[in-house]
Amino acid sequence: MISAVLIDDEPKNNAILEKMLTEFCPGVTVAGKADNSRDGIEMIRKLTPDLVFLDIEMPYGNAFDLLDQLKPFSFDVIFVTAFDNYTLKAFKYSALDYLLKPVDIEELKAAVERVIEKRKKQHVDIRQIELLLSNLKNPRNNVEKIALPSSQGLVFHDVQDIVRCEAQRGYTYIHLASGQKVVSSRNIKEFEEMLPENLFFRIHNSHLVNLNFVSKYLKGRGGNIEMTDGTVLEVATRRKDELLARFGAKGV
Repeated sequence: MISAVLIDDEPKNNAILEKMLTEFCPGVTVAGKADNSRDGIEMIRKLTPDLVFLDIEMPYGNAFDLLDQLKPFSFDVIFVTAFDNYTLKAFKYSALDYLLKPVDIEELKAAVERVIEKRKKQHVDIRQIELLLSNLKNPRNNVEKIALPSSQGLVFHDVQDIVRCEAQRGYTYIHLASGQKVVSSRNIKEFEEMLPENLFFRIHNSHLVNLNFVSKYLKGRGGNIEMTDGTVLEVATRRKDELLARFGAKGV
């Protein structure tokens, strides 16, 4: 639930906007209302809302004066005004949206949805950062999950389910035990550093494999390995001995 503060020098405008939010934007709860810049600043500091609906022309300083006094601020801003000549300045203050009075219901709903989507993404980013920090604090062998991209954000997969990582043109294709293939903009070196070294081995510049999914070694200068899904991969000559040693084999 997103908490919002409404600031408008016309109390009736605040009342109308509150009613519209209650009826059409169930993801938003109105935490407070103010009818001037001075009270608005105090209310924001006290309530620390996620979102502020802000009129521009008000007593005791306009909306930009208010924001200047609160910098740096972490809440999102949607300007609500009867004037359309402030648009450029509004977006210089990182406004998420700009609504003209009288507020159109569909435009309001769209603006609120943009706030919700933005905050969802921020939440996912925070989870990813926390996961990476955890990986840095703990030995690599203790890593159990990894964040991989999806169309909605990130999906956390068990490390044990990663069959192999394949480098292609600066991207990394992660092949999962389910048969799913996930594309990441991270290079394969980053995955090599992140994934547990007791479980994964870099057999070639383009392949990092989960040793649990290796089913055969095929002789050759460097040789090849066959994965449990039938995929055959080349082993770099310089990596052959170390790979075989991981399985307790020598002199093949």
